[in-house]
Amino acid sequence: MRMDSANPVFVRSEGDHEHFRLALKLSLGFVAVLWLVAALGWGLELERFGVRPREWIGLLGILVAPLLHGGFAHLIANTVPVAVLGVTMLQLYPTAAFRVLPAIYVGPGLAVWLFARGGVHVGASGLVYGLVSYIFVAGVIRRDRRAIAAALLVAFMYGTAVWGVLPLQEGVSWETHLAAALIGAGMAIALRGLDVPPSVRYSWEGETESEKDEIPLGGGDARS
Repeated sequence: MRMDSANPVFVRSEGDHEHFRLALKLSLGFVAVLWLVAALGWGLELERFGVRPREWIGLLGILVAPLLHGGFAHLIANTVPVAVLGVTMLQLYPTAAFRVLPAIYVGPGLAVWLFARGGVHVGASGLVYGLVSYIFVAGVIRRDRRAIAAALLVAFMYGTAVWGVLPLQEGVSWETHLAAALIGAGMAIALRGLDVPPSVRYSWEGETESEKDEIPLGGGDARS
């Protein structure tokens, strides 16, 4: 299978660099919101407003739970992954991002409210799992070298996160992780046609089998 190389004129353009700076600002801005919520809510036990499965008051948590954390250790654990994965998503998949991000923000909370065990579910880890799943699956099913490189990087950095979708650790919302991972994977498949960068073909890459079988127009003898 031949992999496509992104056109260097596109990748190294000023517009692409500006897009990276915007992706960085947006991701760091969201991380800043997480820290601001934690700072302003210090001592107020805001985590009680998280998702409470099948309780009417828990519906509010679908919207606010990703912003709430059960302490600063929980927040610190999510800070770097949210920033790194957010930049990667917005940089490589800018069109899909504005469909994927709302889905993995709201979708896991809704699934938790409907199906999860009792308790209060909070944290931005749903975003982390949704982004890891999308970026990895997108890299697997696309022939774009940048997408494949991002998938390999995600697998290297967060591959052990796969255990988080199993009920192995007490006090961890594995239901949120599993729902987010499934949503991310499903959207990567559904949106695989979006954000395909212009590619370039180098002479040393050779011909594909189909291209070898093609006959140039006007070539050869024509007999009747």
